[in-house]
Amino acid sequence: MTTEHTEATAEFVLSRSRAANERLHAMIPGGAHTYAKGDDQYPENLAPVISHGRGAHVWDVDGNRYIEYGSGLRSVSLGHAHPRVTEVVRREIDRGSNFVRPSMVEVEAAERFLATVPTAEMVKFAKNGSDATTAAVRLARAATGRPRVALCADHPFFSTDDWFIGTTPMSAGIPETTNELTVSFPYGDLAATEELLTRYQDEIACLILEPATQTEPPPGYLAGLRALADRHGCVLIFDEMITGFRWSEAGAQGLYGVVPDLSTFGKALGNGFAVSALAGRRELMERGGLRHSGERVFLLSTTHGAETHSLAAAMAVQSIYVEEGVTARLHTLGERLAAGVREAAAGMGVGEHVVVRGRASNLVFATLDENGQPSQEYRTLFLRRLLEGGVLAPSFVVSSALSDADIDHTVDVVAQACAVYRKALDAGDPIPWLAGRPVKPVFRRLA
Repeated sequence: MTTEHTEATAEFVLSRSRAANERLHAMIPGGAHTYAKGDDQYPENLAPVISHGRGAHVWDVDGNRYIEYGSGLRSVSLGHAHPRVTEVVRREIDRGSNFVRPSMVEVEAAERFLATVPTAEMVKFAKNGSDATTAAVRLARAATGRPRVALCADHPFFSTDDWFIGTTPMSAGIPETTNELTVSFPYGDLAATEELLTRYQDEIACLILEPATQTEPPPGYLAGLRALADRHGCVLIFDEMITGFRWSEAGAQGLYGVVPDLSTFGKALGNGFAVSALAGRRELMERGGLRHSGERVFLLSTTHGAETHSLAAAMAVQSIYVEEGVTARLHTLGERLAAGVREAAAGMGVGEHVVVRGRASNLVFATLDENGQPSQEYRTLFLRRLLEGGVLAPSFVVSSALSDADIDHTVDVVAQACAVYRKALDAGDPIPWLAGRPVKPVFRRLA
């Protein structure tokens, strides 16, 4: 076993991880608690099972150390076991984690969040993003009296609940009558969205989208959506699970200056601790409360939403972001990484095939075949070489714990991977370099 970055060799094996994966599949459907963490997302027999992590590094049960990107599916943006976060968590655990009535931590966490995201007037905490987005949809339906949800078709994930999953290839178990209530609109196309709102006049309760993803919003687009929502009487919901903190401390709404009616936050909010938030205009949010005369909305009611140590972690994260300029650091690190990867890919003659995309703080990569089409086979080849070089990178999403040396090593490994990529392109067939089945898309109808 090694304790440093594993060198790329044909003998790279993960025997203990492989055995642990078998144990996982024997007890847990899919072998993981999030489909995006499944071993089908990695080359065959090369899906590391993690022992522990610190900063930007993780160690697998075979003893290999990796530089990790996309930490915790983008949730650990400060790096693993950040000392300031773990300190406040330990303090709260010693004071008790959950009570029969609200604690003062809930007061302080709400005040802190609303100070950080001043475009919101009220907030309610939960444990995961799906609960928050579904609560937003329910609140929009209650406020408008309308049944339909319009979601952005170009964004990959909003919720584990039926209103969204029914739109994916994994729609088994969801009634068609539920599916019929969800419609979609394309990102960046105001005319198409207005046509949809007109076609379903007075039926659409909300527009829900990520305010930005791999590309910047077209000029005037978000403001145009705001105007469309106002004109058609529907609720505008920003899913800020990813953009929250990575775009700015106040999310994309803080960066672009367009205020949604409701927004949802998670991911980076707790640096790996389970906490999410639904925030928005008082007029809407209060419908889920007690101090109004209208019909009550069952908004969010979670036993663990008020868990003190997770809320304390969220407060610490917000403080660190502001005091240490974390968002700016994420952008600086991402820019350095993107430039290095692009240079390495171009130098090996695959600059048009290994493509880095997205905002610097939220980089992803595409692996394209000889015809310029996305390829799971070439992704498998690329991931295998990254893993062999000690880089665990389902994406190139950075954490602030990365060092310049980490990025330099990553770029070196990418260059080695691109050299193999070039050989496969020249051969017109990546299969000989896969050593097993290709990785698979998360959303697919059959296993």
